[in-house]
Amino acid sequence: QVHLVESGGGSVQAGGSLRLSCAASGYNYSSYCMGWVRQAPGKEREGVAAIDGDAGTSYADSVKGRFTLSRDNAKNTLYLQMNSLKPEDTAMYYCAALLGTGSRIATMPGRCSDFGYWGQGTQVTVSS
Repeated sequence: QVHLVESGGGSVQAGGSLRLSCAASGYNYSSYCMGWVRQAPGKEREGVAAIDGDAGTSYADSVKGRFTLSRDNAKNTLYLQMNSLKPEDTAMYYCAALLGTGSRIATMPGRCSDFGYWGQGTQVTVSS
């Protein structure tokens, strides 16, 4: 059973930084794409970034150059370093295991599947 636990969200001022983490379990973590999606109130889920099993990354245009996605396969953990945060980055951020089965999560950047499982989320709030 796929289990994803996000942490690291919070409130920051514009220009600040946060690092999100996601601890994964219940499947062969290193073999699959992982990603982060976000959803702001009243908006659809947005695929923010994705990383494949070889650590190749893809990003949404809205975060390119500001966010960095990485994975530690030894710890089954995914990270999202978010720099130069903007108020429009305010959203609930969800870690996603992009296994190719399960529910459709969002349109993910790059070649990873849009289907998989996601966690409970962590809130990121950026004030101006």
